[in-house]
Amino acid sequence: MDTQNLFSVKNKVVLVTGGSRGIGEMIATGFVSSGATVYISARSKKVCDEVAKELTAKGPGKCYSIPADLQSLDEIKHLVAEISKKEQHLDVLVNNAGANWAAPVDDYPEDAFEKVMNLNLKRIFSLTQACLPLLLAKSTAENPSRVINIGSINGIDVPGLETYAYSSSKAALHQLTRHLAGKLGDRHILVNAIAPGSFQSKMMKATLEKFGDSIVARIPVGRIGSPEDIAGTCIYLSSRAGQYTTGAIIAVDGGALVSAKM
Repeated sequence: MDTQNLFSVKNKVVLVTGGSRGIGEMIATGFVSSGATVYISARSKKVCDEVAKELTAKGPGKCYSIPADLQSLDEIKHLVAEISKKEQHLDVLVNNAGANWAAPVDDYPEDAFEKVMNLNLKRIFSLTQACLPLLLAKSTAENPSRVINIGSINGIDVPGLETYAYSSSKAALHQLTRHLAGKLGDRHILVNAIAPGSFQSKMMKATLEKFGDSIVARIPVGRIGSPEDIAGTCIYLSSRAGQYTTGAIIAVDGGALVSAKM
C-alpha cells in the first residue's frame, strides 16, 4: 500500500465553480496547495482573475480564471469550451456555485425560487452533463474521474431560517448525486456530495454576525468550519483514498446534525 501518495491530487486537473470566494475559494486553495491545476469560475471577472493570480503565486499548483454566470446555459457551454482549449481531460469537477434567498412563506417571490433552483440544481446537472466528455477522456477503473457536489446540511435537516428554495434545492441535489453515482460508476466517474455546516462565507456572513454565538453553541466541536475542513474532504474524495466512495452525502458540520436539540 502506497500510503505516501494515498491523498495525493498532484497534477490533477480540477474545475471549481464559485471558486473566487467562500467555500469555493477554500476548496480551490486546497487543490492548488496540493499541486493540482485548478480552474475557477465566478461571475465577477475582476475577483476571479485576482484570486487565480494569488493562488498561482502561492503554488505549487496553478490556478486559472474563467469567469462565467452559470445561471445561463450558454455560459456553461462557454466555460467548458474554454477549458477544452487548454486541457484534454478533467479529473475533478466541484459543483460549488450556488445562491440563496430568504423571505417569509407568504411573500416568497416566484422568480427568487426559480433562480435558486436553477443555479443550485438544474445548472449543476447541465454543467456535469457538458463536462462528461472531459471527465470520460482519461477515466479508468484504476483512476476514475470525480464529481463533487456541494450540498448543505440544510438539505438534510430543516433550517430555522425561511430559505425554502435553498433547502429544497440542496435536498434535491443530494438525490441527484446518488442518482448520477448509480449511473456513472461503470463509466469510471465517482459522484459524491458534501453537506457543509457553518463556514465563514459571503452567504453565511450576515447569519454568523447575527446568530454566530448561538450557532457555535449548538455545534458539538465548538467552532465553525475551517478551510482545511472543507478542502481536506474534497481532496480525500479526489484522491486514491476516496476511490471506493461514490453516492455518499458527507456532512462536514462539526456534528451539528447529530447535536441533541432541547
